[in-house]
Amino acid sequence: MSDELVFDHEQVRLHGFELYEGTVLDVRAVVAGMPQDVKDGFRVDEVPFSRFRHAHGGRGDDVPELLTRLRSTNTDVSGPALGTLWDSLVHQGTVGSVAPLTVPFLLRVAADPAAHHRAGTIRLANAVARQQHWGFGTRDTFLQVATQGWSCDCSGYPMNWSIDASRHAITADADLILPHLNNPDPDVRTSACYALATAPGGAGHVTGALRAQLATEQDPTVRASLLLAIAELAVENADLHVATWARALWSEPAQPAEVRVSAALAWLCLVDDPVPDELRMTVEALLTDDLVDFFHGVPWIAHVDEKGLVRTLDQMLNDAKPGVIDPWDEEPWPAA
Repeated sequence: MSDELVFDHEQVRLHGFELYEGTVLDVRAVVAGMPQDVKDGFRVDEVPFSRFRHAHGGRGDDVPELLTRLRSTNTDVSGPALGTLWDSLVHQGTVGSVAPLTVPFLLRVAADPAAHHRAGTIRLANAVARQQHWGFGTRDTFLQVATQGWSCDCSGYPMNWSIDASRHAITADADLILPHLNNPDPDVRTSACYALATAPGGAGHVTGALRAQLATEQDPTVRASLLLAIAELAVENADLHVATWARALWSEPAQPAEVRVSAALAWLCLVDDPVPDELRMTVEALLTDDLVDFFHGVPWIAHVDEKGLVRTLDQMLNDAKPGVIDPWDEEPWPAA
């Protein structure tokens, strides 16, 4: 089979993408088969980046050099490399097929204490492991990592495969991310939470580490992120024990506002119960302009839109219509 990313789209139309499943053109198989010594030795030249494509359709030939530059101790070198990788790997919600191959190396860059842009590097590894849900903050989408329906990137490659491969790459290297929960920089800790929540095998020791950190965490943004990460893993694994725990948190007046609201969002996503009046009153009492602004720094909320908390609550509590707001709407935002 050719070493280039060339699908016969007519055959795919007739037989589905399964035609290429498990082949050298299945990025999931390539990531799963990447030798440990290649990842640990940062031997990027041994990875078939050129076989796959950027989000905008170009070949991934330049990725090894960009990853090498990202490791530089010179920020004038590493900063632009990170920016170019962002633009190439995940662009306007599209994840390129080359992106999953970068995840093991991005996580190793971020694990290096001498590296710059550690939070941004973790966020990039996480961004290629998620399906974007812009404008959707409903109970069944807010904590959903990826959709089941087929979607393709600009080259016609199944983006579902790319996201799945990236998620499993994060799971394989979760032990490189977990130490970031104790990083002095809250932005790094928040980024680590958001990344760990995408790990399909993270319901065990990852959840335990997140809950242990929550017990001592002092930063409000990180606290909210820890709670939502725990809930996202619970949603995927249908762990209703977390729903009980979340309800206890949002019902407790002594808990900080960001914990109670995050717990309320978590509970709403974990159960199908009607919204209780107690929850509505709790959220309404806590919802202020300052809290709305604060939550824009929490990645789950920020990825809904600029008024993410307001729109998310409106969708969860009032069945408001999800989706991207029409910029020409005279009153695009519900009142806080």
